[in-house]
Amino acid sequence: MSKDVVLLAGTRPEAVKAAPVALALAGHPVLRPRIVHSGQHAGMVEQALAPFGLRVDDRLPVQRDTGGQPELVAQLLPALDDVLATHDPAAVIVQGDTTTTLAGALAAFWRRVPVVHLEAGLRTGDLASPFPEEANRQLVARIAALHLPPTEQAAQALRAESVPSEHIVVTGNTVVDAVRHIASAAPPARDPKLSALEHRVATTGGRLVLVTVHRRESWGAPLDRVLAAVHDLADAHPDIHVLLPAHPNPLVRRQIAATPSHPRVVVTEPLDYPDLVRALRGASLVLTDSGGIQEEAPSFGVPVLVLREVTERMEAVVAGCAWLVGTDPARIRTEADRVLCQRLRVPLDRNPFGDGRAALRVVAALEELLGLTAAMVCEAS
Repeated sequence: MSKDVVLLAGTRPEAVKAAPVALALAGHPVLRPRIVHSGQHAGMVEQALAPFGLRVDDRLPVQRDTGGQPELVAQLLPALDDVLATHDPAAVIVQGDTTTTLAGALAAFWRRVPVVHLEAGLRTGDLASPFPEEANRQLVARIAALHLPPTEQAAQALRAESVPSEHIVVTGNTVVDAVRHIASAAPPARDPKLSALEHRVATTGGRLVLVTVHRRESWGAPLDRVLAAVHDLADAHPDIHVLLPAHPNPLVRRQIAATPSHPRVVVTEPLDYPDLVRALRGASLVLTDSGGIQEEAPSFGVPVLVLREVTERMEAVVAGCAWLVGTDPARIRTEADRVLCQRLRVPLDRNPFGDGRAALRVVAALEELLGLTAAMVCEAS
C-alpha cells in the first residue's frame, strides 16, 4: 500500500527546492508525494511549481492581516495538524529555515510523524543574523529524524551539535537539480521588462547585472546603501544594465519605489522561476542577499557579491564563487568594479552545492529511514 510523503512549502525557494524531490518520488512504487502549501506567501508556491509540471495538493486556509510571525504560526499549527490527521503521512519533509519550516516540523513531531529536514545544517552561529532563520533551523535540528545537509561542511555543523552521524546524509542541494531542469528547457522570457532588457543588452553589446535584496536585516538603511551603490555602479559602467526584481514584501517594495529612478536600472515585479533562471544565466554579475542564488549562480559561472556580513553558505566563498561585501557602498563598488573590469567568471565545475542528483539521494535516504529495503520496493513495483 502506498503512503504519502508530505512536502511542505510556503515560499518560492521552498517550492523550488522541493520540486525535484516531488519529481523523483512521482514514480515511486511505495511513496507518494503530497505537496502542501502553507499559505505563507500567497500564490508564490503555485507559480514556482508550475514550470516543473507540479501542482499543490493542499493549500492551508491562512489569512494574514498583520504579517507577523505569531499570527502565521498560530494559524499554521492547527491547519497542519488537520492535514496530518487526515492523510497520516509516512514522513514530512520541511526545507530550510522559514516560519513554515518550523511550524511544519513542530506539527509533525507532535503527531509522531518523522521530520525530514532538507537543506539541514546551515549555520552562521549568530541568532540575530539571519533573523529569525538561524533560530528556526537550529530548532528544527533538535526534532528532525533525518537531516539532509547539502554539503559536508553543513554535516560537520550538525555533528558538532551532537546530531548522530547515522541520522545525517549529505545529498547536495536540490536547487542545483532544479536550476538545471529549468535551464535545459530554455523557455523564452515571460516578463516584458526582462524581454526588453535582454534585447537592449544584446543590441548594445552591454552586460546584465542582477540584483536581489529582501532579507529582514537588509530593510531600512542597509537597503538604501545597496540601492545607492547600484546606482553608482551604473554610472561608473555605461555598458551595464541592472535588473532588480522587487520582492513581494510591501515594505521592501515601498522602499525600492521611493528610490530615484536610473535609466539603466530596471525594476520589475517578482520574476517567475524560469525568468529568474534566464536572467541569472545571462548575468555578468549578481548582487544578492539571497541564499538560493548563492547556490544557483555557480552552475552558470556567474560571480556573486553577497550583500551580508555573514553567510551560512561559506562553501561558495571558499570555492571562489562568491564574495562577502555587506552593504557598505564603497565595499560593494570596489568588488563589483574588480569583477566587471576583469570580466571574471567562475569555472562551471566549481559549484560546491551539488551535481544535480540530490533528489535521488533524498529518496534513497527516505527509503532507509522508513525501512523500505530494495526487495520491498521491487516487490511493490
